[in-house]
Parts: sequence; structure tokens; C-alpha cells
Amino acid sequence: MMEDDETRLTLRPLGLTAPEQALPGARRLAGGWLCFDRCEAVLRTPAGKATGGAADRRILPLADLDSWAGGLPDPLRRSCRLWLERLTAERPPVAGLSLDRPRLMGIVNVTPDSFSDGGCHADADRAVAHGIGLAEAGADIVDVGAESTRPGAAAVPAEDQIARAVPVIARLAERGIRVSVDTRSAAVMTAALAAGARLVNDVSGLRHDRRALAVVGDATARDPDVAVVVMHMRGEPATMNQAPVYEDPALDVYDELAERLRWCEEGGLDRARILVDPGIGFAKRMEQGAAVARSLSLLHGLGCGVLAGFSRKGLVRGWADSTAPRDRLPGSLAAAIIAFEQGVQILRVHDVRETAQARDVWEALRLR
Repeated sequence: MMEDDETRLTLRPLGLTAPEQALPGARRLAGGWLCFDRCEAVLRTPAGKATGGAADRRILPLADLDSWAGGLPDPLRRSCRLWLERLTAERPPVAGLSLDRPRLMGIVNVTPDSFSDGGCHADADRAVAHGIGLAEAGADIVDVGAESTRPGAAAVPAEDQIARAVPVIARLAERGIRVSVDTRSAAVMTAALAAGARLVNDVSGLRHDRRALAVVGDATARDPDVAVVVMHMRGEPATMNQAPVYEDPALDVYDELAERLRWCEEGGLDRARILVDPGIGFAKRMEQGAAVARSLSLLHGLGCGVLAGFSRKGLVRGWADSTAPRDRLPGSLAAAIIAFEQGVQILRVHDVRETAQARDVWEALRLR
């Protein structure tokens, strides 16, 4: 939402609570399970200007937002209205999945080298059994990936990804399980969609393969249940975390995702068929990722469903002082609750049963 050459506006919803507990004048966030009654309004000049990209921040009750915006230039007033429209608009189903409550995406890595469970499900039979188990444990969608994108990982040829992932996707889809494919490759996307995948989860935001946007666009035009996850990442997995620099991590990630969405729409992809992912752990050091995590509600201003993944990641290790990925369940559950408290519609996790239990208890105590 670039308003002019001088300043851009962002609104971060605050005061998030259950509708029954909301103050008068509160608005529903993305048509979902939370309301917000105030926001952080940020007026930010572009980096490189004489001000050095300084931001003017203020907390405003929604009741005062119109009068405050009335003193802004016309482009910023229009942007404020658009922000409120996108923050409050009900999100349509994605990949046939309604976004009216927090959903879970279970992870099946058919790789020998993923950071947490590499090699555990490289055999197709074990991978299928694991996917079935995740669905039975409460996963609303099962994400199958055949290429590790952990920091420092090397690319895997498309033919190898297809050989690893597509038989697993086909067998899960045959059982009626909603399946996603985790890939940056257009050829893998094509094969996975033909095998029954309903969601393409691309950590590169459709940047890695120049044919990816066309593949996803054609698939969404043919099938109303097909959608895509556009994730924020800079560079490639092999180098992305060497020295990432951000002026303001949360605002920068928002701006770069907004630009990516504009590019997708110019390529013919409907915003309603897109989920956005801030890419925790991708081109972000721990403090940068933490800053993004604290401001996840900002991403609802993009007008899309939001997906996030914290499960077993280095961000959890950094705060919890645990080095082994499999020992990071408590920290991963804490991060999951932070995501639910900010209206994140889909959480990508390894430990589905435990996360589903934590979510259900949180819903019972927080929202009823």
C-alpha cells in the first residue's frame, strides 16, 4: 500500500479479544474469532530519504481513527479506509478449508536432510502412514515436501522431488486427506497438483522458478479449491541467513509481501486464493524473527489468510536454550498460542496432536 513518494501507512490491530469480551466499537479481525478495538498506526517514510526511514507511531482507538485520518493527505486517508476494509473482511475458504477457526498443517518431510526429521519418512510407506496419523491427530491439511529448505540447504532436482513426494501425495489424496506440496519447482507443482494436492506451499513466494506463477494461476483458474502459500524469504536457502539486514523487520516483511502480492495479481492470480507466510527462520536472525512474530496481526492488512510456522525452529531454541529440534515442543506450543492470539488462520507444525490439544484448550478458556 504505497500511498505516495513520501509516506506510507500501516495499521496493526491491537486489543485482540473474544467478541463476547470486546469493547463497544470493536471490529472483527478478518471475519474470524477475534475482535480488535484499537490499532498502532505507523506513518513511515521510505528508506534512503533524509529522515532515514523514520516512523511516526501512535496507538489509536478505532473510534478515533477516522478523525485522525481526516488530517492526513488524501492518499493516506484512502489507504486508511483500505486497511480497515482488509483487516475486517471475512476470509473465503482456501483449498476447500474454511478459515473460521485456527487450523493446523501437519508436516511430512520425505527428505534425508530436513533440520528436524530428515530421513524419518523418506520411505513412501512410512511417509503415508505418518500423513494419515497427522490427519487422524487433527491436521486439517498435510504438507508434503521433498526438498529441505533449512538454512544452508542445497537445491534438489525436480525429478528427485517428484519421485519422493508425488506417490505419497497421491496415496494421501486417495484417502480424502487434504494435501499440500512444499516446493519451489514448477515441475513438482504440476505433478503434485495432478496427483491430488490442493495447495502449493512455495517458500520462495513463486520467485525461484519463473514458470511457477503460470502453473499456479492455471491450476486456480481450473479448480476453485486450489490455492497457494506465498512466503517471505530473501535469497536462497543456502545463503539466506548469512547477514540479513532489516530497517524494521515487521514492516519490511509486510512491505515485501505486499509487493509480491501485487506481482501475483498482475500475473492473474486472485488474492483470495493466496495465503501469506512471514517466513520465520528464513532470512531472519532470531531477534528479527521475534520482531515479526510479535507483529503477526499486521499481516491481516494484506487481505489474505495468514499461515505461520514456528515448529521446532531456531527461534524457539534461542529463547528456550534447547539445541535439539525434537526437544522444542514446549516452546513451539508457546509460539502457537502467540499466533492464535493474533488471528493466524493456519499453523504449520510437526507435533499435530499436542498442538491441537493446546489450541482446543486455548479456545475453550479464551473464546467461550
